[in-house]
Amino acid sequence: MDKLAVIIPVYNEAATIEAVVADYTRVFPEAAIYVYDNNSTDDSAKLAAAAGAVVCCESHQGKGHVVRRAFREIDALAYVLTDGDNTYPAAEARPLVDLVVGGQVDMAIGDRLSSTYARENKRPGHVAGNSLVRLATNFLFGGDIKDIMTGLRVVSFEFAKTLPVLSDGFQIETEMTIHALDKRLVVANVPIAYRDRPAGSVSKLHTGRDGLRVVRMIAKLWRLYHPVGFFGTLSVILFGLSGFFVWPIIQEYWATGLVPRFPTLIVCGFVAIAGLLSAFAGLILGSLRSADRQSFEYRLQEVSAQKKRLLEEKSS
Repeated sequence: MDKLAVIIPVYNEAATIEAVVADYTRVFPEAAIYVYDNNSTDDSAKLAAAAGAVVCCESHQGKGHVVRRAFREIDALAYVLTDGDNTYPAAEARPLVDLVVGGQVDMAIGDRLSSTYARENKRPGHVAGNSLVRLATNFLFGGDIKDIMTGLRVVSFEFAKTLPVLSDGFQIETEMTIHALDKRLVVANVPIAYRDRPAGSVSKLHTGRDGLRVVRMIAKLWRLYHPVGFFGTLSVILFGLSGFFVWPIIQEYWATGLVPRFPTLIVCGFVAIAGLLSAFAGLILGSLRSADRQSFEYRLQEVSAQKKRLLEEKSS
């Protein structure tokens, strides 16, 4: 079991990966550095190995697949997730590691938005999209996260082994955040310095396409984790639409005793029934979610016991 595992997903980062591995090796001599090559077509894997990293491969394309495999394969007291583009100095990760290793938090997030991100980042669409995702996530899941899409975060053994990864790409940052908020895990926002990509390094994040995927992920997890709120909102919308269109028909019936728009009345009835079904679906799924929360607490205890066994085996 590693004391600290630094996980670096890489896709065509030959221009920067050597510097990243060297930086994290220098700042964290106690850490095992794992570079996960995600189908790179350049020399990223060779350069990472030459720099002293343990190089692993993930054939399924996407950062989510890399995190899923790394958390499954690696046992460590704490996991540092960082990018291979040399935008997150290793020294900035030290306060985050100390919080997690010390047992104070389950996940420490490197907060760029409170520091140098707006000044260093040359892609204003990324800044706006990050802020939008942050506001939506905090509103729907009751958090106070300062930077959802940051590429630097540190998580505990318990967090890594209980995270059900559903995303395949850059949605993983949002998914990890929502998992922590939903499971009432302790999260810390730590301001960090951010530097923009050096010359020759190209961002793999597409603002429009990946932003849409993140929004879909938020909606999906809201439905899964808060079915009462999701289906309750849908029920209110359906009842509202039904009431809006049926009210003139009711007024006309009171005034004349006639119902001349039967098709509208029938459609409004079906919409109201759909709203009622949505409300009951939310209540039923909400009960199942309560049972799932109890199962998670038992799973968390099992993972904690597993960590103790691994530590005892390492010390013996």
